[in-house]
Amino acid sequence: MQGSRRRSPFTAHLVNSVTDGGAPHVVDDMRRAILAGDEPPGTLIPIDAVAQFFGCSQIPVREALKVLIGEGLVDHVPRVGYSVAQLTFAEFSELYDVRQALESSALRAAAPRATPADHDVVRRTHEAMADAVASGDERAYHRASRLFHLALIEPAGMARLTHMYTAAWNMTEPARPMARVDDHGRAAFHHEHDRMLGAFVAGDPETLVAESDAHYAHLKAEIARLRDDPALFRSAPAISLP
Repeated sequence: MQGSRRRSPFTAHLVNSVTDGGAPHVVDDMRRAILAGDEPPGTLIPIDAVAQFFGCSQIPVREALKVLIGEGLVDHVPRVGYSVAQLTFAEFSELYDVRQALESSALRAAAPRATPADHDVVRRTHEAMADAVASGDERAYHRASRLFHLALIEPAGMARLTHMYTAAWNMTEPARPMARVDDHGRAAFHHEHDRMLGAFVAGDPETLVAESDAHYAHLKAEIARLRDDPALFRSAPAISLP
């Protein structure tokens, strides 16, 4: 396991959402901590400490870990333990390709179906991004950006596609590579969102998809600059030649 797996204990950022003494929402609260980016890729997840935090036995923690492994958020190495999933650069890039393909498909259906109410939702998320860019709040920008993209595809009414899209996005969340983009870079991304908003409100799916594709090309170029960062990506396994 890499040295990054020796970071601060997983429980340091856990929050127990149940305050009335009821059964803890172990899987939901663990997922929330991972998706918030407070637990970097590779962070060890000690079962006993998590169980103690929630005041439960190890059984619900182990069950929660099985669910999170299935969602691609947790890794398990036999005789080593559990940790927040850490992707290779190739795996991460593949998930961005998946997101782009799903988003393009949904945008083509969403733009002509969107109502004035849908336009208002997208505008509000766009305004939240503008506020985050102005204040230099990277976390707020990240949250608003995700809501913006989801609001763009919501009018498509493609529930299964949206589920797959969200799952692919979730698997890239722990790395939070956009946290390494400076204020100038976030402003550039925001201008791309400006153009996407304009095409969406105009009901122009072809322009919207073209702007989305350009946005993803920019995103992937920024991530490619970080491909050798061990805090973000694990090394690809060596290929044994016959």
